[in-house]
Amino acid sequence: MGLFSPWFLVAAAGIALPLYLHLLKRQKNPPRPVPSLLFWESRTQASTRHRRLHYLLLLSLRLALLLLLILAFANPFINRSAAALASNRLLLLVIDNSFSMRAGTRLADAKDAAMGVLSGKGAAKGQIAAFGSQLRFMSQAIEDQAALRAAVQAIQPGDGHGTFGELARAVRSTADSARTPVEVHLFSDMQRTDLAENFADMALPSSVKLILHPVVTKAQPNWTVESVDAPGEVWGKDAKPVHVQAVIAGYGTPGAQRSVSLVVNGKTTATKTVAVPANGRATVDFPSLEVPYGFSRCEVKIDGADGFPADDLRRFAVERSDPQRVLLVHNYGDSRSPLYLGAALSAAAQSAFTIESINVNEAADRKLTNYAFVILSDPNTVPPLLESSLTAYVRSGGSLFIAAGTSAGGHTQIPIFGAHISATRDYNRLPDHYISVGSSDSSYPAVAKANGWMGVKFFYALDVDPGDARVIVRLGDQTPLLLERRIGEGRVVLLTSGLDNLTNDFPLQPAFVPFIEQTARYLAGSERQGGSRPVDAYLDLRNAKEQAQGVEVTDPEGKRPLTLGEAASAQSFQLTEAGYYQLRLADGRQDEIGVNPDPKESNLDVIPDDVLALWQGKGGEASQEASTAGPAAQRQTKTAQSLWWYIMLLVLASAIAESVLASRYLGTQREES
Repeated sequence: MGLFSPWFLVAAAGIALPLYLHLLKRQKNPPRPVPSLLFWESRTQASTRHRRLHYLLLLSLRLALLLLLILAFANPFINRSAAALASNRLLLLVIDNSFSMRAGTRLADAKDAAMGVLSGKGAAKGQIAAFGSQLRFMSQAIEDQAALRAAVQAIQPGDGHGTFGELARAVRSTADSARTPVEVHLFSDMQRTDLAENFADMALPSSVKLILHPVVTKAQPNWTVESVDAPGEVWGKDAKPVHVQAVIAGYGTPGAQRSVSLVVNGKTTATKTVAVPANGRATVDFPSLEVPYGFSRCEVKIDGADGFPADDLRRFAVERSDPQRVLLVHNYGDSRSPLYLGAALSAAAQSAFTIESINVNEAADRKLTNYAFVILSDPNTVPPLLESSLTAYVRSGGSLFIAAGTSAGGHTQIPIFGAHISATRDYNRLPDHYISVGSSDSSYPAVAKANGWMGVKFFYALDVDPGDARVIVRLGDQTPLLLERRIGEGRVVLLTSGLDNLTNDFPLQPAFVPFIEQTARYLAGSERQGGSRPVDAYLDLRNAKEQAQGVEVTDPEGKRPLTLGEAASAQSFQLTEAGYYQLRLADGRQDEIGVNPDPKESNLDVIPDDVLALWQGKGGEASQEASTAGPAAQRQTKTAQSLWWYIMLLVLASAIAESVLASRYLGTQREES
């Protein structure tokens, strides 16, 4: 036995304090009435009774409390053999079930190695965990060997990509809650791509002993479909040809010819041969993607020529539908807005929208619900019947885009939107004859993808009172330029300038096309979640205003992973498996998404031995030797075990007993007085 901090024993001199306090009890002589003090002789009476210690049990508890506190700070320890400590150590077996463990027999080899470790540990208390994208415990503090073995066998191959930084964080949390030494056995292929960016993130506390069990010792050559660039939507029968471009990568591979196929709904539609350089990449292009109406499940595949066939394909989903109709209502003589809007949507949205352009007086008899959204450009006088129809259309969930132009400057209010017009801003009178954007909300998609409208010159705009509307873009003089307001179930977006090249040069700038495209998709509600997503990505299921609407998710196995409660309230959903997910979102739209593993999992290069030894600590070899040493060697190994926690428990017990006893004596003294 020894002390980690023996200098704290100096504080033992403080035990004199309780002794002094107990000797302070003064002699008390109650006064008594007498006729006269004249005949009394003054003398001093010695009494040893008042110099005696009282309440010896209370004094002993106080002295013990002080001594235990001093001893706790001195941190005593005892030397125990490794065999004795092993019985108190938490055994944590972590089996890597990430996507790369599907190569060959890696996962089966990891399970067999875990079974071997369990056989040599006897009745140790243990936990089994699967390590893919995160640490998932299969059992908690099980001492039954049969239960531990069953937990190992229950681990299934996963599709996620984990990092050893996340593993170290989970182990640190486990060690803090266990408050006992932890022995971690990691069974993994030790991929180099699993290393944390900062090696310090993989550090483990001193109470954790890490023992590594690599299932492979050298890199394995592997070809894979690294990425696929394909659209998520195709519109109409006569849409422009859609290209699909794929990147084929080789890791540790020689130069080779690979056959690449494009598969649509299980049928191969095109095949090409590509030369992949040694340990390099090659691009293959399929010029035409032919899919039927509705959702199609598509894949780009390569012929199997390695030991990891699971990554020889990449999934994506494509939806073909008819173009959505857009109604453009413009002022008389405005021929520029239809021209610029039509050109922008045709160039960017790949025929996703068809514009029907009419003037104000022709719009009264149109059924607005037949259109994805409505554009009101440069409104001069909006007939009351049209204004009423547009207001009802928006309140029932429709979307409206208003470009104020110059005609609205003669009025006091923007129709439907309801904003009061404070003034007109003619920037041609400035020295530069224009003004630029001053600030913008980059979280708004139409602004973010248009690069914040940098370089656009505005010559004219209306200064409106935004009220409760969201201001997205302001000019340099803080005049609101782009605003959005919710009206009923729908939305109205207002541009206080125009869509021509008279009030600004926006239609002539590169930012105009992405702005129109994103605004159209946003107003039409046709922005898909995406034809392809990586495993462990999160999918948005609803917005804040759709809490009462139910959603439906079907995973690649045909199961519904959401409970009824989650389907009614979940904001997002994590895609944990590779395959195709079918969705019915809160707004009623349906979607289908192809989910693929992280491409990093296809690089089967392993971590060098010196890095693994550094992670284990003590040079790695010492840890391996300690794990394989026999019972005799373990008995000879001595380890210092701190007694601090046990002493603190005694301190707590002494404090409670002292408090109870002191209260009792205090009550006795009050009764005597």
